[in-house]
Amino acid sequence: MVVGDFPIETDTIVIGAGPGGYVAAIRAAQLGQKVTIVEKNEVGGVCLNVGCIPSKALINVGHKYLDAKESADIGISAEQVKVDWSKVQAFKSSVVKKLTGGVSGLLKGNKVEIVKGEAFFVDSNSLRVIGENSAQTYQFKNAIVATGSRPIELPTFKFSKRVLDSTGALNLEEIPNEIVIIGGGVIGLELGGVYANFGTKVTILEGTSDILGGNYPKQMTQLVKKNFKSKGAEIITNAMAKGVEESDTGVEVTYEVGGKEEKISADYVFVMVGRRPNTDELGLEQAGVKLTDRGLVEIDKQCRTNVPNIYAIGDIVAGPQLAHKASYEGKIAAEAIAGLPAEIDYLGIPAVVFSDPELASVGYTPEQAKEEGIEVTVGKFPFAASGRSLALNNTDGFYQIVVRKEDGVVIGGQIAGPNASDLIAEIGLAVEAGMTAEDIALTIHAHPTFGENAMEAAEVALGSPIHIIK
Repeated sequence: MVVGDFPIETDTIVIGAGPGGYVAAIRAAQLGQKVTIVEKNEVGGVCLNVGCIPSKALINVGHKYLDAKESADIGISAEQVKVDWSKVQAFKSSVVKKLTGGVSGLLKGNKVEIVKGEAFFVDSNSLRVIGENSAQTYQFKNAIVATGSRPIELPTFKFSKRVLDSTGALNLEEIPNEIVIIGGGVIGLELGGVYANFGTKVTILEGTSDILGGNYPKQMTQLVKKNFKSKGAEIITNAMAKGVEESDTGVEVTYEVGGKEEKISADYVFVMVGRRPNTDELGLEQAGVKLTDRGLVEIDKQCRTNVPNIYAIGDIVAGPQLAHKASYEGKIAAEAIAGLPAEIDYLGIPAVVFSDPELASVGYTPEQAKEEGIEVTVGKFPFAASGRSLALNNTDGFYQIVVRKEDGVVIGGQIAGPNASDLIAEIGLAVEAGMTAEDIALTIHAHPTFGENAMEAAEVALGSPIHIIK
C-alpha cells in the first residue's frame, strides 16, 4: 500500500462499465447498496463504444445509401448518389457520444461512484485501482466482475495498419475497394454487410461448413448468403486462413480450401474469429476465483463464483457473448447480493444478427427441440404473404414459432426478414410467460404490420391459417 493510501470502503464494487457492469451497478444502487464502479477505458464498454452501437449506425447509413441507389423499380432514382465518409463517421461518433454520456448520467443519478483506472484483486475483500497518476485500495463486501472480452488475434494475422480487428474496421477513414474477412460469425457478417452495401468487394473466409457457426437453421443462413452474392460478395466455407503479406497499399491473404492453396488481394483484412474473456490481468487468483481452461469464470444460477461474495457476468462467463445477456446477468447478480431469489434462465434470451436480411432466434429451434425429444409443431409464415412486406418491397424471409405439441405452449421462434431484431421480442415474451399459440392467435394485431406475422404463424401452428393455403 502506498503512503496515504487509506482504504475506501464500499458495499458493492463493479469492475467494468459495459452493458453488464453499469446495469449491475444501477440495480445494486436501487436496492440500497453503496456502489463503486471501476472502468479503465470508456463508460459503456465495447458495446456502446466500439461494438453494437457504432456498427448499427453504419448499417443504418449503408441501408439508406443502398435504398437511394436501388429504388428505380418503385419509381425512385437519383443520377448520382454520393457518400461523404467523414460525415458518416461523424454521425456514428455522435451516436456513441450521446449514449455513453447518457450512461454516465444514469450512474451519477443513481449515486454510483465512477472510478477511472484498472482494478487488481488483492484478496476476496479488497482490490487496488491503478489510475493514470494514482493508486487506491478499496475494501468491499461484494464484487461483480464484468470485464468483457477482446478480439482474438491469430498468430499468423497480427493486428496492424491493414490487418484489423472490429474496432479498426469500424474506424476506417475511407471506403475500401476490397476487403477480406476471416470469420463468418455475427461480427464478420455485420461489418461485411456494411461495406458490401457501400460497394466494397467483400470476401468472407469461414473455416466451418456454414456461416454463424451452425447456430441458425440453414434456411436462414441461405438467405444471408444469397443477399451477399447479389452484392458481388463471396463467402467461402471450409476455408482455412494461412497467412498474410502486407504492403503500404494492401494485403495478400493466403488460404486453403479443398486441399488447394489460394491467394487473394485486398486493401484490408478483418480478423473476426471470436473474442477472448478479459480475465487474465485482474488478479482473480489472488481472490481465489476459479477459471476454466478457456479463461471463463464458473458461476452458479445467481452469477456467484466459487468465492461467495464475488460474482461474474457477461462475456467472462459461459454462454453467448451478448450485451443483453450481460445486462440480464447484471440484474441477477445485484438482486442476489440484496438477498432476492433471482436466478438466471437463458431460454428467453434472444440472439440477433443485423445482416441482410436480419436474423433472430429465441428459445428452441425445431432441430434443438427434436434433439431433446420434445415433439413440436412449427407455424411458419412467409414475409412474401405479408401486405406490409409487399408495400415496403422487402419480402425475403419468414416468421416461425415453435410450439410444444402436448400443451400448445410456445417454446421458441425464429425470424429471418425485415425488422427481425424487433419482432423477436413478442416470441421472447411468449416463451418467458408460458403463452400458447392460441394466446398469440387471439391477440389482435394491427394491419398492415410486420407484427401481425406472429398471429399468422400462430394460426399456421394451430392448423387454421387465413392468408396462406394449408
